[in-house]
Amino acid sequence: MTTTVNHPVPTALSVAAAIRARRTVRHYTPEPVAEAELAALLELAVEAPTSWNLQDRSVVVVTSEEGRAGLTRATGGQPQPQEAPVVLVFVAEPQAWREDRTDVHALARRNGAWSEEFSRAFDTASTAFQQDLERRGLLREYAVKDAVIAASYVMLAATELGLATSPMNGWDEAEVKRVIGIPDRADLAVALLLSLGHPAERRLHPGRRPLERNVFHERYGAPAASQGVSGRPRPARDARHAS
Repeated sequence: MTTTVNHPVPTALSVAAAIRARRTVRHYTPEPVAEAELAALLELAVEAPTSWNLQDRSVVVVTSEEGRAGLTRATGGQPQPQEAPVVLVFVAEPQAWREDRTDVHALARRNGAWSEEFSRAFDTASTAFQQDLERRGLLREYAVKDAVIAASYVMLAATELGLATSPMNGWDEAEVKRVIGIPDRADLAVALLLSLGHPAERRLHPGRRPLERNVFHERYGAPAASQGVSGRPRPARDARHAS
């Protein structure tokens, strides 16, 4: 259910409040996103954690009418790219581990986060880990996870600023790649599209299932007699665990 709304002046939110306040918004006003706000959100996006500090994700900021029209086609005509003044395309870089990472290590040492010894050991272990992922066909999966974590940071930070977002799936990857200028880059993957702007609607919280429906202790689908964090018995999720 949605209602039209004039967005209020944002007030500072705690992280918990931003999580609870965030809703997925499909319709936006024509009002642009301030450059300073967009810059702040992008800075927070790159602060998101990444596996082995590979920083194996990038963000393409699409604001032009042509670019947003292309993303509208790529998403099957969804309203978000048509109406939102900004669409962020999060690109996963599964081959980032093969690149020169001396700048990453040098920065970590200058910041006092890594010693020389740790840096050498970390680099060796990271390479071995990525090689194992490659053998198991999981490089893309890990990079996409990192990109989606970065998008989550943007969603929460945007909520604090009074801006709205919509994480978008259901797009044609080849078409998205064409729009952002990487049509022939099989080494890159589109992880997520995120519309960003001022909301033209207020979306009401549809609610979530009780905690015990989705939170388990020690084992997934624990028996009904086990106690959840709420202290109430938890229903069995799987008949194999019901006895």
